[in-house]
Amino acid sequence: MSRGSSIFQIVAPNDPRIFTLAEAQDLFPLVRSITQAAHAELEPVRRRLESMVPTNPMIREVERRYETIVKRWVAKMERLGLVVKGLWLVDFDTGDGYLCWKFPELRIGHYHAYHEGYSGRRPLDEVIQEFDPDWAV
Repeated sequence: MSRGSSIFQIVAPNDPRIFTLAEAQDLFPLVRSITQAAHAELEPVRRRLESMVPTNPMIREVERRYETIVKRWVAKMERLGLVVKGLWLVDFDTGDGYLCWKFPELRIGHYHAYHEGYSGRRPLDEVIQEFDPDWAV
């Protein structure tokens, strides 16, 4: 996909794409927008759920609403070819590791190898300078 294009490839669920840094950055505004909207939709549901006592008969309905919002967000991220690693946490597969983003970060700024998790994230600029990976071209 060329920089500046607004058409994105939709993939089958559980079929992650391989991204270059440029492709991930092109897709990022959409990913952030979808995530921001889902977060805003979920926040009042989360607050309501936290304030409910476990014996409240409405708790199951609120839990279902929470689950529906999260599942919809996960499905959208997977259709864009991203790997969902947690709530509001997605990875863009580069073929040798992941470009890692967690809401509300303002940009894709981290990378980690396949065998590392979120705690192994390194600043993206540092990884590019050290390894000059093919996906960063």
